[in-house]
Amino acid sequence: MWIVLVVIVVLAVVVLLIVVGIYNKLIRKRNRVKESWAQIDVQLKRRYDLIPNLVETVKGYAAHEKQTFENVTKARAAAINAGTVKDQAQAENMLTGALKSLFAVAENYPELKANQNFMQLQEELTSTENKIGFARQHYNDVTRDYNTSIQQVPANMVASSFGFQAEDYFELEEAAEAREAPKVEF
Repeated sequence: MWIVLVVIVVLAVVVLLIVVGIYNKLIRKRNRVKESWAQIDVQLKRRYDLIPNLVETVKGYAAHEKQTFENVTKARAAAINAGTVKDQAQAENMLTGALKSLFAVAENYPELKANQNFMQLQEELTSTENKIGFARQHYNDVTRDYNTSIQQVPANMVASSFGFQAEDYFELEEAAEAREAPKVEF
């Protein structure tokens, strides 16, 4: 009788230790996802801080391009106020499109393209865009690892018991567009 009781207690302790181990692993992975998102947030804030300076620099040369400036400003505000990862991705796609329009306007003004302040802002923004791309890739990698962990047996039982939810990826809206080779014309 005592042997059966000892075996049951030992099995219960082993199961408890396994559950605690899985739970702690899921917590670590969820925290890595949050940390990765924080890194994206840092780069996005830097991007948002650069945009007003860039717009003001271009405005001095192309004052009649009011609609483009308004679109950039609206897209920036939407991106700053986005709540979820999915909303943030959509807002960032809008902002990227608006910035492309702004740079297209700049192409029409050779004296603007030669302006040192504009060139420096453009370089900083390009650098920030690259950092955002790397941070987004890292975020999506750790999100994939986390989502996979909460779907695999036996972790899925622990995850569902403790309310772990899958995280959204930070994806481009037009994925097909991103995969197309750019067209270069001379």
